Amino acid sequence: MVPNNQAAAADLEIRIADLADPSDRRDFLALLDEYARDPFGGGEALPEVCHRELPEKLVEFPGAFTVLAYRDGKPLGLTNCFMGFSTFVCKPLVNIHDVVVSEAARGVGVCTAMMDKVAEVARERGCCKITLEVLEKNHPARAAYRKCGFKPYALDEEFGQAEFWQRYL
Repeated sequence: MVPNNQAAAADLEIRIADLADPSDRRDFLALLDEYARDPFGGGEALPEVCHRELPEKLVEFPGAFTVLAYRDGKPLGLTNCFMGFSTFVCKPLVNIHDVVVSEAARGVGVCTAMMDKVAEVARERGCCKITLEVLEKNHPARAAYRKCGFKPYALDEEFGQAEFWQRYL
């Protein structure tokens, strides 16, 4: 017998989005807006400028790609990814910038299936690793990422884990 989350994941459609396609664009914006409104996404609606311009700008941005997850034609999740480069390994990498799983679809393997697709793309592109950021208190996301093989980053445990910092311009 297949566990429920594996059975649920089996009927998922996971694919690279075509943000030039109006349907993919609509689903992308709806999912990203859902994430933006969540407390872990900032708790506010996606700005109007993003609704107007983001899909086209991502299409034009070198190395950007989005993975979409569907079940029965309904959008359930997305990951926004960007190519980067590891200077210590001298190979490209994929950085996952956003991960969205609709609240009603959490816990049934959507995140795992999307991460598997990102890993497939990363391998095809000769990448050495996949990176992402997660809020310290987003325990469900942290658990999902650990299940997918992610762990906190440290060059040497003696010096502690790496932190993600930012500076607004």
